[in-house]
Amino acid sequence: MKVPAEFDEVRPYNPEELPQVFDELLSDPSFQAVVSHVMPGVPLELIARRLRACRTNLDVQKAFFHRLLHDIMDKCSDGFTMDTRSVTDHTRNYTFVSNHRDIVLDPGFLSVGLIDNGFPTTVEIAIGDNLLIYPWIKKLVRVNKSFIVQRSISLRQVLESSARMSRYIHFAVTQKHENVWIAQREGRAKDSNDRTQESVLKMLAMGGEGDVVDRLLELNIVPTALSYEFDPCDFLKAKEMQQKRDIPGFKKSRQDDLDNMQTGIFGYKGRVNFVTAPCINPQLEELRGLPKNEFFARLAALVDRGIHANYHLYPCNYIASDWLEGTTAGAAHYTEEDCRRFEGYLAKKLSLIDLPDKDEAFLRRCLLVMYANPAINHRKALEA
Repeated sequence: MKVPAEFDEVRPYNPEELPQVFDELLSDPSFQAVVSHVMPGVPLELIARRLRACRTNLDVQKAFFHRLLHDIMDKCSDGFTMDTRSVTDHTRNYTFVSNHRDIVLDPGFLSVGLIDNGFPTTVEIAIGDNLLIYPWIKKLVRVNKSFIVQRSISLRQVLESSARMSRYIHFAVTQKHENVWIAQREGRAKDSNDRTQESVLKMLAMGGEGDVVDRLLELNIVPTALSYEFDPCDFLKAKEMQQKRDIPGFKKSRQDDLDNMQTGIFGYKGRVNFVTAPCINPQLEELRGLPKNEFFARLAALVDRGIHANYHLYPCNYIASDWLEGTTAGAAHYTEEDCRRFEGYLAKKLSLIDLPDKDEAFLRRCLLVMYANPAINHRKALEA
């Protein structure tokens, strides 16, 4: 399929471009070093032969990333489950809008889950250019069906870039017949208070044909709830919260971003569960005719409810919520042993935070808030 030239800068690589990109990656010393770390003992010649046998991006995912992600699940988690019963029509393509914990593993685990649940293809992935620190990373993610969200641009260019990205997403779903994954907000919610940014929904509505409802209907939006029992980056997020509190204008370095990516991938996650809520198309029809501001506010709340109601909660979520709120409302969901284990987990994570003026009480509260918010939002969604 011919992809319009306007998307060349941001789209995943087309199949005919892959052989040259494979050669560029395989000859890059930095890429070679990463491969030897991730796949120790496997000769580069064997990897090159398997890679060059791939004809499409999906072939690469099935030949490499599917097994690699299963290995990460086996080594770094206590199991992965995914419930896709709400999207049984595999002849349609969907836009999965999810809460966001890890830029690599969120769409990666989703893609594995789709393949393992009988879907014919995976997802194209929206990824910010701020994470594409090295040339080989940018090449690799575009091989892995990612399209680039341009953030390193001037304010003047933002509207034009958003409109082009929206047109690309619509093209991917309706013409390429691909699924798409996009986070409900720009960047991760550091405190796990997952809220859909209206700006993301407005961007999705820029492309397509017809009125705003018609445009969104053709994307088949599916709210998707990602639930990691433990967030490997929780201590790094807490550290950043104190740095932002204490240092005016604090911003993470490129090395910080790289450390977060590595910790997120290879850190311990406990149990992992993904759930797809039903496609929101019927509810979209009910919003037709609302004033623009009310429409997007109601739509954001609709996506939030689909995510919050489908969280899979763990003992640590109920414990954190009770400790934070000073109640025992969730006590039926955990034991004294769970409390001791979680207290030990918090102590271990706090010990990993290296700051000159370390505020233990503040950092502990930050960690509790991260684990409490899913339980709090889940409860409110079920009460609504």
